[in-house]
Amino acid sequence: MKFAIIGGSGLARLAELDNPRRQVVRTPWGDPSGPLTHGSIDGVDLVFLARHGYGHTLAPHEINYRANLWALHQAGVDGVVSVATVGGIREDFGPGALVLPDQIIDYTTGRCCTFFEGPGQPVVHVDFTWPYDAGLRARLAQAAAQIGETLADAGTYGCTQGPRLETAAEIRRMQRDGCDLVGMTGMPEAALARELELPYAALAVVANHAAGLGDSSGAVSLDAITAVVEQAMVRVRAILAEFVRRGAAPQPWAPGWR
Repeated sequence: MKFAIIGGSGLARLAELDNPRRQVVRTPWGDPSGPLTHGSIDGVDLVFLARHGYGHTLAPHEINYRANLWALHQAGVDGVVSVATVGGIREDFGPGALVLPDQIIDYTTGRCCTFFEGPGQPVVHVDFTWPYDAGLRARLAQAAAQIGETLADAGTYGCTQGPRLETAAEIRRMQRDGCDLVGMTGMPEAALARELELPYAALAVVANHAAGLGDSSGAVSLDAITAVVEQAMVRVRAILAEFVRRGAAPQPWAPGWR
């Protein structure tokens, strides 16, 4: 199987890739965030894309999510793992926690959020009850367990517009709505993958307590976020490498995963 990894803040490249080569891709929806990087880990093919561009120049609302997903779909991948840096809302999701979200609440506005629009396009509704793929989530959990890392196996990701961080009042509202995490790039990425019938899962890296909570009660420290993300991405890279290796052969899915 061949997987794609979309790297978020703190993961602009995969040093573990053997024989990397970049491919410039054009899509009907415009240019993706950057070239696709093809390579392999232990002989297993992989495609990597830096969501914010390889120089981290694209803000969350400026990303061409349609072009990104279309390019990966054209590359023939069997599934996509998105790495996302987030804030922790739930009390036990503190800085450095790794989470496999299982639900999304979308607070974004004005983003191009579907492939099914424009002249001559039919009206298409896709089921989005469970936005993340069960098989990919189970495989990520198994990869983490194999190397001794702990992943929280559920959580609701609230996606905000950005690029500014949230107010304390907005986080309180998100708490009432049932959000456990807050980020800026989860949508429409997940929905577009579903429209393309492309299995999709997210690996969320908690960089900080969300605004008004914990050590962010007075203000969010951007310097502290950078330090946490740098340390956490070492663990994330190890999980992803094991995940890709496990893609060389079918794996039994864990029971009860949605």
